[in-house]
Amino acid sequence: MDDDAVPVGDDDVVRRLGREPETGFLGELEQRPVHAVHATLARVTELAEAPPAVKPINHWIAGAARPGASGRSGAVYNPATGVQTGAVDFASVEEVDAAVQAAKTAAPAWRALSVARRAELFFRVRELFDAHRQDLARLLTAEHGKVLSDATGEVARGLEVIEYCCGIPTLLKGGYTEQASTGIDVYSLRQPLGVVAGITPFNFPAMVPMWMWAPALACGNTFVLKPSEKDPSASMLTAELLAEAGLPAGVFTVVHGDKVAVDALLEHPDVAAISFVGSTPIAKYVYETATAHGKRCQALGGAKNHMIVLPDADLDMAADAAVSAGYGSAGERCMAVSMVVAVGGVADELVGKIKQRIPNVKVADGLEPGAEMGPLVTREHRDRVASYVENAPAEGATVVVDGRESCPEGDGFWLGPTLIDDVTPEMSSYRDEIFGPVLGVTRVDTYDEAVRLVNDNPYGNGTAIFTRDGGVARRFQFEVQAGMVGVNVPIPVPVAYYSFGGWKSSLFGDRHIYGPEGIDFYTRTKVVTSRWPDPATSRVDLGFPQTR
Repeated sequence: MDDDAVPVGDDDVVRRLGREPETGFLGELEQRPVHAVHATLARVTELAEAPPAVKPINHWIAGAARPGASGRSGAVYNPATGVQTGAVDFASVEEVDAAVQAAKTAAPAWRALSVARRAELFFRVRELFDAHRQDLARLLTAEHGKVLSDATGEVARGLEVIEYCCGIPTLLKGGYTEQASTGIDVYSLRQPLGVVAGITPFNFPAMVPMWMWAPALACGNTFVLKPSEKDPSASMLTAELLAEAGLPAGVFTVVHGDKVAVDALLEHPDVAAISFVGSTPIAKYVYETATAHGKRCQALGGAKNHMIVLPDADLDMAADAAVSAGYGSAGERCMAVSMVVAVGGVADELVGKIKQRIPNVKVADGLEPGAEMGPLVTREHRDRVASYVENAPAEGATVVVDGRESCPEGDGFWLGPTLIDDVTPEMSSYRDEIFGPVLGVTRVDTYDEAVRLVNDNPYGNGTAIFTRDGGVARRFQFEVQAGMVGVNVPIPVPVAYYSFGGWKSSLFGDRHIYGPEGIDFYTRTKVVTSRWPDPATSRVDLGFPQTR
């Protein structure tokens, strides 16, 4: 995911203070010790000077909204209009500690609740979120900018994980071996970790948190959420719905903020595990910091997803897929297709078909009927994405469709669908995760060259191949180095009963998110060896235990 997705450094703060875009800060971050970075962010984040009409967005601690007390906040915008609509409180270290302590206090009773009761509560949670899916979707459109249909789809995919967690009694089953040795039984248990935390990105403000808190809570943990400061309102509605469903106070907590809040969670001695989704530089930082403080951590990073199109592919289907996967949600998806790899002689025809489809994509305010693509999340991010279009010709690429020329009028953060041909691996538009509606096309001669491009890339999140040849498709899924593979499916996001995650620099840690691996991540196993012997058989034996 793009650096704008991370909770470290706020674009709005950067703009207010006249600093350079945060890409420069991210480069510095890798060189500086943790305490220096912490101090820098503490200085640059100020109280947002919000117009009187904007809504305050508070924390959620101990079962109720709590106004921030740090004196710091961030501006929240409607990306379609460029107008500030909210001011989100930024937590201090002390406020993060209060949230963690509330979660710690609630943990023993929540863990002791039977799995049958937790399952019953999760069915209520599922019904409430289903009933309010349009409310959640409208919040996403208002603060992220994605069109309403896309926002509704996001909520639906998150609901699938909640539904999976309704089966938690089965998912927590351990193993049992009777008579492992004479008179001895052995069995395994799954038990929760305690207080766990999630740090989530701007691009899926409802779904990615659901991927974390649903399995975490179902497994008996209490959960502290630090959502993106760019679109935080969905997390507050989530907290309200969970409370309405009957979740006890303190079991689910929300703290907003920037790096101050993030570091406080990463370093807090009472937080047992961290889940993170964001850019690769920050995923690495989160993983290293969390594990250095003794925490379990899964940190999902960035992506550069390639879609390979072979000469035998249905080119109309491939062009439809490229447009859908490249420009949906304005390209602000870690599973978006950002590079189309045209193999053999198909490139000219494929590029022509993609170009032909682009004018039919309706770019508009997400609440407008028929809108298919909305704005980008911030003005700074829009300008960063547009800079790749500006620089492409100088690097030797061909701008086939320039999205800067097809933007809606107004002050929103607009950039239309862009198509760049003749992209090669040394170009910045190939190397970098652009995280916007910019689709690149790379031309190669053979299947082997195409696979080599994917495997040589530092990212390994998702990939896809379009072909009519089942043998080639099977070979591809065997050879390609990526965590999620699509065969004639451009965005292969796994269903809820599998797990989501990439390879290489797209993942730090050894567990993917949600599904069976999510249950593994949020539990630890305990093996019990039990004997109820006849006292008459008891004796002293100093030898190493053996099975008999």
